[in-house]
Amino acid sequence: MKRSVFTVDEIKKKLEYYCAYQDRCHQEVEKKLSEFRLIPEAREMILLHLMQHDFLNEERFAKSFARGKFRIKQWGRKRIVQELKYRDITEYNIKSALKEIGTDEYMSTLYKVAEIKERAIKEKNAYLKKQKLYQHLYRKGYESDLIQEVIKDVISQKS
Repeated sequence: MKRSVFTVDEIKKKLEYYCAYQDRCHQEVEKKLSEFRLIPEAREMILLHLMQHDFLNEERFAKSFARGKFRIKQWGRKRIVQELKYRDITEYNIKSALKEIGTDEYMSTLYKVAEIKERAIKEKNAYLKKQKLYQHLYRKGYESDLIQEVIKDVISQKS
């Protein structure tokens, strides 16, 4: 049987664990807080406690989110920015997070993703193959000018 009534200290401890387990944004923490149906004063007190004790840090969240999505899912900057905006992260923290991705690493990842996808596309028509590759990289969140540059290089290597 699941308990439905918790003290403020119990909720505080649960949210400390929730934030310590993985960096969270304010939006995620507020959603979790809403499950407890607290009065506004208690919600504010808990949020303030989490920020004061560095369990909740939006800049740290943005940086780790950007690093993780780039290195693990190989997302481009545009997709990362879009996802951070969706989570109501400030422009300052978004810029700060993007600095976590080095230009050289970004370009080598883009080339690697393009080469892998290019080998996987079975299309014989060169124009359609380029189009499919472009769409894949665009969905991943890479910038159009960089995609075109990389496609030229990747496809010309095969010719």
